[in-house]
Amino acid sequence: MIRRFARPYARAIVDVAGSPAKANEILRELESFEALRRKAADLQELYANPGIENDAKLKVTQQIAGRLGLQGLSVKVLGILIENHRINGLGAICDALAQYVNEALQIAVADVRSAHALDQNEQNELRATLEKKLGKKVELRVTTDPTLLGGFVAQVGSEIWDASVSGKINKFRASLA
Repeated sequence: MIRRFARPYARAIVDVAGSPAKANEILRELESFEALRRKAADLQELYANPGIENDAKLKVTQQIAGRLGLQGLSVKVLGILIENHRINGLGAICDALAQYVNEALQIAVADVRSAHALDQNEQNELRATLEKKLGKKVELRVTTDPTLLGGFVAQVGSEIWDASVSGKINKFRASLA
């Protein structure tokens, strides 16, 4: 679920970017910054501490952005988030931005749980099948779930395709009842 405050920021980024492709570039850069921020406890403390001036936070952010190779617009977004005390909400803003970008680029995100790690050929096959069913490009987010015993479960929005062994067992059990 996307938090309410995140949508206006995401919408503003899309508007300022000028195109969905440029907004997608900004999204990738913000996601790389957010991944680093989440991993570093000292950065989390820095941004969460109201006693540290925004200028100090901004300097640290600019140094990190330089090392990550972030473009000017991404750095400006981070600066605005620091000024508005929303930098700790960057993950939610990235989620909202991804939703806007995916809608504009006609991309569906499929959350796939698989009984075993899928190799590249299996992922390509699954992607092609889902693209045919949905009529749009599909981005896979694959996780491993050994409780499925075999097969996979794919979810795109509210649609679920259950091709797992445990799902078939449950269907069989329900048909016997």
